[in-house]
Amino acid sequence: MKITYLGTAAAEGLPGLFCNCEICQRARRLGGKNLRTRSQSLIDDTLLIDFPADTYAHMLHYNVPLSHIHSVLITHTHQDHLYLEDPGLRFGVFSHELDGKMTLYGNDALVRNYDKMYRSDPNDTHLDGNLDCVELKEFVPVCIEGYTVTPLLANHDKNEKCFIYLIQHGETSLLYGNDTGLFPDKTWSYLAGKPLDLVSLDCTTIKYPDGNNHMGIADNLSVLKKMSELHCLKPTTKVVLTHFSHNGEMLHDELQQEVEPYHFVVAYDGMSVNF
Repeated sequence: MKITYLGTAAAEGLPGLFCNCEICQRARRLGGKNLRTRSQSLIDDTLLIDFPADTYAHMLHYNVPLSHIHSVLITHTHQDHLYLEDPGLRFGVFSHELDGKMTLYGNDALVRNYDKMYRSDPNDTHLDGNLDCVELKEFVPVCIEGYTVTPLLANHDKNEKCFIYLIQHGETSLLYGNDTGLFPDKTWSYLAGKPLDLVSLDCTTIKYPDGNNHMGIADNLSVLKKMSELHCLKPTTKVVLTHFSHNGEMLHDELQQEVEPYHFVVAYDGMSVNF
């Protein structure tokens, strides 16, 4: 399998959209891997995870074949993970010669928002055959694009049932773990005994522990310790950190140096990892 990190920032981006703090000033000056767009990933050039407003920029910069992507996993409905207006451009004068339908998969909040935007008028059929939305249930595996996808409960917005995802293809397994703090007990129970080939973890707060909404490095270490105890890790398991905020007060090279003793990989926009 392959995962491509199209965007690796938290909600405000890095540098922050309006921010003039020291970290954001340095990021603008240094550029490169320090410039981060909102979170989005692509599995094997086939399965998209999240659909922020930065999706258009990702398409341009990384040649993402959006017209050929049929399935999108949505972690939750916060604006940096879902800009629902853009998928609605898959019709009529906006999009020609589409390769089939795109389906958004996610929680009950996704379906409610989708219904409000696109299904409120039962006579409106302009998106039929072009776009659809399907609700997933926590801990219930589904087959999507040949992958076994299991939504697991995240520890994030307490007003929404947010998901992280276990994605399996053959004998290979990926845990896509942002946005979340330390995992809920039910998620740990489901993961127990399931070996993972790549673990992708939230590291929004970087230097500062959180655990209740996001994670920092100390929380990442706690998660990996628990995974080891539950026999989720192999000697070859890769651990990637992503979803960074300027409030964590580290740029890319500083963060990579900080986590080098733990053999963590620090994601950057456009980075691909094979596993």
